[in-house]
Amino acid sequence: MTETHATTTPGAPVFPPGRYGRRREPGRRRPWLTRVLLAVALAVSSLAAFRLYQQYGDPTYDAQVITYTDITDTQVVVEFRVTVPPGGSAVCLLRARDVDGVEVSREQVTVTAPGDERSVTTRHRLATSARPFIGEVVRCRAAA
Repeated sequence: MTETHATTTPGAPVFPPGRYGRRREPGRRRPWLTRVLLAVALAVSSLAAFRLYQQYGDPTYDAQVITYTDITDTQVVVEFRVTVPPGGSAVCLLRARDVDGVEVSREQVTVTAPGDERSVTTRHRLATSARPFIGEVVRCRAAA
């Protein structure tokens, strides 16, 4: 014979009394805790994005490789254009890689815009440890 209680909703399981221990009450919801954790995660993500933008994403120091020429077993000449603030200067990191993608040279070059110009075109010779396949500008940043 089964027991039917007036407070039991239809379809809910009915457990024999004392057989499975005491049923727990539903846990207290803490919506404020979720909101605080979400706000902290958002703040940390925003701070990380801001720091990475400062370090790697400064659009005022934009570099373009125009050409790389005079490729020999020991050198490559890289011609590049850098956009800087008017009359400013930048430190650019240049590198050369071989046909397998291995870096064979790396050098920092300082370029300065004459007068109030915003663009500087420069040629620089990179001495390499093996025959390069490509010469490139990795990044430019403000001169210290």
